[in-house]
Order: sequence, then C-alpha cells, then structure tokens
Amino acid sequence: MEKNETKTDIMSLTEAELTDFIKDLGQPAFRAKQLYLWMQAGAPLEEMSNLPKKFRELLNERAEYKLPKIERRFVSQKDGTVKYLFALNDGECVESVLMKYSYGNTLCVSSQAGCRMGCKFCASTLSGRVRNLTPSEILGQITAAERDSGERVHGIVMMGIGEPLDNYDNVIKFLHLVGEDGHGIGMRHISLSTCGLVPQIRHLAEEGLPVTLSVSLHAHCDDRRKKIMPIANKYPIEELLSACRYYFEKTGRRVSFEYTLISGENDSLDDARALAALLKREMKYPCHVNLIMLNEVSETGLKTVDKTQAKLFEAEMIRLGQNATIRRRLGGDIDASCGQLRLSRNREIETKA
Repeated sequence: MEKNETKTDIMSLTEAELTDFIKDLGQPAFRAKQLYLWMQAGAPLEEMSNLPKKFRELLNERAEYKLPKIERRFVSQKDGTVKYLFALNDGECVESVLMKYSYGNTLCVSSQAGCRMGCKFCASTLSGRVRNLTPSEILGQITAAERDSGERVHGIVMMGIGEPLDNYDNVIKFLHLVGEDGHGIGMRHISLSTCGLVPQIRHLAEEGLPVTLSVSLHAHCDDRRKKIMPIANKYPIEELLSACRYYFEKTGRRVSFEYTLISGENDSLDDARALAALLKREMKYPCHVNLIMLNEVSETGLKTVDKTQAKLFEAEMIRLGQNATIRRRLGGDIDASCGQLRLSRNREIETKA
C-alpha cells in the first residue's frame, strides 16, 4: 500500500486490497466495489452519490485520492490526437498522448517525472529524473484522459516520460490494476518500452504478463549505441538481445525494436544492412523494427532524416528479410513527441523565477 503520511493511496490498491481497507474502516465489503467503480470513472468523492456522506467524509480523512489535473491540452487539427500535460499532487508534471485509430484509442502514458537514462535524442531526460510515479499516478492518466475525452482507452503504450523498468515495482502494480474490471485492458493491448535494462527485462518475462516488449535499440553496434545511449555502457547489445530472446521464449510475444533515424549517425543503407544482419544473427525469433523519424530537440543538435532516406532504409531492411515499418507520426502539429511540453513548461517556471 502506498501511503501519504496517515493516508492510504486507495487508487493504487487492487479491488481485494481496497476491500480489506474498507473493512478496516468498519464499513461493509460491498462499499469497496462501489468505490472502486467510481474511482475508475474518475469521479471526485462528492459525486459518488451511492456512498453515504459520513463514509465519504471518512474517506476524505483516511484516504488519498487525487487524479492528475489537466494543466495544458492540445488537440491536433490533422488527426485528432490529444496531448495532455498533467499536473500531479506535488506540482510535478507529466505528459500523456491520446491517439485515435480505426481499431480504437491508445494512450501513451508516463511512468516517471523526468528520466535518468540520458539518451542523447530525448527531451524527457534533459532535466534528469525527479521521482517515480505511483501506480495510481500512472493509472490516473488513463482515467483523466477518458473522463476528459468521453471516450474509452482500448490500448496503452508505456512510452511517455521515464523508463518504465526503472520504476519496476510500481509499473508491475499498475499493469495488474489496469487489467482489472474498472478498465479491463488486456495485457496484449499494452506495449512497454525500455532503453534496455537487461535484468528487469528478464524479471518481466517471469511475471506472467504478456505485454509487448518494445526495446530502444537505435544502433547496430555497441560503439555507435554508447554515443547516444549511456545504458549501452552497462549492457552491451549481445546481453540485451539475449534478454529479448528470453522474453520471447517465456511469453511467446514478438519483441519490437525502436530505431530512431538520426541524420549522419545511423541512417545509411550500410547501417540498415548491419542492423538486419545483427537481428538475423542474434534474435532467431520473429521481431519487428519500428523506424522512427527523430523529433528534433534544439538542445541536442541532432537532426532527423528526410522521408526519402527513411523509405530507402525501410526498403533495404525489408529486402533483407527483416520486418520494418516507418512509424506513423501522429499529432505533428501539436508537438506530440515525448517530454517537450514538460520541458517548455519547466523553462517558463525558471524564467519567471
């Protein structure tokens, strides 16, 4: 149980844990189901009309229950993508992006306030990691987005601010929570992105949660990868791909690899050939490469490739027998890439100070 002084973070509890909490308050067990469903709908305590007033007052005294608040909201005029900057209880902010597809809505959620992984192309890591998010703060992004949009979230990508596997215990608890009755999102509709924390990938494989593992690779050899991803100094590509093979063996889930195309760094046809050869040699299982057009961040000095070069890279990978696609870029007119909205908000605060 997550606690704030004497208050219990009730949205971080499973329904069974919430029932125990309710019983400890001297309330009948059926109140837990009522409360649970209200929380999943994002209702404040005062709206929970079938709960007695005295019970709500008791919850106000003994429980912590606060959803993220929408500080900023942008809607793409191109494709309807919605980008949220959510303010948390302590004033920290994180980002979520609601993406609309023909098969349903997917929400990209954050798992940390900031990030300490230091990937050179990413805005999320520029100010470092402030803290981990609690399970309720991750879940609350879904609840808040559904309440604001009036639409159901059908799938989740954990590719927002932070490294999910660097907040392992809270992320695992979140995955259990989001699969329960309130949201009921199946694990096969959840994708978790990691920069490559090898021990945690192996632990995740043992959890019995068949989420899609999406691994940030971005280079075909250690020397190149170390230049843009500090984690490569700890876990070389050989170890990382061994963990990916293990994940497939334990879950039967195809691993996806993220490869951000950076002009002059990793975007040549020789790079495509080397990447295809690496995956053919080391994976030996079905895998997929998501080619990503770099979202440029002024502080990094890195530049994206043009579409023609990206398509040539994709075609070369496919010619060599490696599944690869250029990821469709949603919300291009609202700067929907991860971390940039939080970064600009923090800059404004620093300027005013």
